[in-house]
Amino acid sequence: MGKARRIGRNFRVWIVVAALVIALYYISPNPFRSGATIRSVEQGSAAALAGVVSPSPNEAPAGKEAVVSFNNVAVRSASDYYEAVKGIPPNRTVVVKTTRAIYRVNSQPLVNVTVLPELVLRNVTVVVEENVSVNGTFVLVNKTVVRTMRTNRTVEFVVGSRDIGIKVYDAPKTNIRKGLDLQGGTRVLLRPVTEIPSEDLAILIENMKQRLNVFGLTDVVVRESVDLSGNKYILVEIAGVNEEEVKELLARQGKFEAKVSNVTVFRGGSDITYVCRSTNCAGIDPNRGCSQEDGVWYCGFRFSITLSQLAAERQAAATKNLQVTSDASGRYLADSLELYLDDQLVDSLRIGAELKGKPVTDVSISGTGSGATQQDAVTDALGNMRRLQTILITGSLPVKLEIIKTDTVSPVVGQKFVNNALFLALMSALAVGIVLFIQYRSVLIAVPILVVSLLEILIMLGAAALIGWNIDLAAVAGIIAAVGTGVNDQIIITDEALRGQAGFRAQGWRDNIRRAFSIIFGAYLTVLVAMIPLIFAGAGLLRGFALTTIIGISVGVFITRPAYANVLEILLKKD
Repeated sequence: MGKARRIGRNFRVWIVVAALVIALYYISPNPFRSGATIRSVEQGSAAALAGVVSPSPNEAPAGKEAVVSFNNVAVRSASDYYEAVKGIPPNRTVVVKTTRAIYRVNSQPLVNVTVLPELVLRNVTVVVEENVSVNGTFVLVNKTVVRTMRTNRTVEFVVGSRDIGIKVYDAPKTNIRKGLDLQGGTRVLLRPVTEIPSEDLAILIENMKQRLNVFGLTDVVVRESVDLSGNKYILVEIAGVNEEEVKELLARQGKFEAKVSNVTVFRGGSDITYVCRSTNCAGIDPNRGCSQEDGVWYCGFRFSITLSQLAAERQAAATKNLQVTSDASGRYLADSLELYLDDQLVDSLRIGAELKGKPVTDVSISGTGSGATQQDAVTDALGNMRRLQTILITGSLPVKLEIIKTDTVSPVVGQKFVNNALFLALMSALAVGIVLFIQYRSVLIAVPILVVSLLEILIMLGAAALIGWNIDLAAVAGIIAAVGTGVNDQIIITDEALRGQAGFRAQGWRDNIRRAFSIIFGAYLTVLVAMIPLIFAGAGLLRGFALTTIIGISVGVFITRPAYANVLEILLKKD
């Protein structure tokens, strides 16, 4: 009891205890936490219109808003939430209760589609208006309903939305932020194709963040990275999306121009004051619908935008001298409004004769999507529409980007990484404990070394939670390296202490410990100098390893090693 009391009164031990308490506070472990944490809310979705907002990237994982019930049914996991959403009918109001508020969300239809004759639908829920018909046979495969319709007609139907715009994941048990390697997602390394000043690179990064946020991606890390040769890169990490979506959104410069008679009348960004993203003014174009040509389905989309007054005046000036032509469908101007994306013509819109020379601010933008099936064409068209809307809102990137490297990890593989890491950590601790016991033949030496190693891991994780650092595979490797260095340092302290144990003279003890710490500080400075270049090496991809190692060895040298030396002195000194 006397030794335990002396350990409890030791000042350096209390420093370790304080660091551990602070670390646990920021880690905030809670194995009983349940619910479906909101990852992102799509702009213009039903949930966004109801007031649900995407979490800030700086929010602690355990503190983010989480769905706890859906229509008064408890939600304990992400699968519970998606199962509940799957069962909601279109045009109904659902009650979503979260950890912060209660929302009433209207499950609005996703798209209105005008269907051409003899359409076969697969894997969708369809509600057909009773007072319209279509020629041929209309088949609802998922319900096995066959009807005979009148000829020469089309039918408008509504594809019911199974998604109110909220993406969720299982509520985290701690505030430790997992990197893409451990939770799944996509990492993209980009390089500007031309030299760009640092201030322009900062603008580019902010523009990319805005573009990703507008596109509905909020669990995002976008940061600058420089390698040892001075080359500048942009590293983007996004959880919960696939590689193709990210590449399509980031690699394209996104320069949008609308031209009349080869004169640019407005561009994406500052010329656009409003872009409609809700279902009442954006979706599949009911006038164009979907059609099949040479075995490929094509679907048209449309959405409305509002131009600035200056852009409207430019359009009026470009149209005032155009001739008017007539055909069976009406009177139009001789030249069309041509839409260019990254200098490629994506659509051409006819301009009504009544708009000649008028500064019109309300404009309808359209385009197409294609696919092997009609549903694939609808999905492609809506994806193209969302990308175009994003570019119109954010404007073009200041410079074109080149994709250098992409990595994609599925959530299932990420969870396997976590499980394997925990298993290997347990096996490593067991192996180290066995070796230490064989070497020193003393539980009083082997156990404290293992306890100190565990405390160092907790303090490192607490520091990562405090600064918002993501723990990925590189960071896990850094933790292992730091713990290995810590065990080595403690062995040095133990050997020096045992060497001077004979007679246990105070002066001899101090000299041996001083000698041990001189070795430890020399090793610390060596590792520190070796880690600093790794922060920039490999375009910053090794930054997690370097920073975690630096944090770990610093915690050991300045916090846990001195406390271990004092505890060892108390344990070894005879009463």
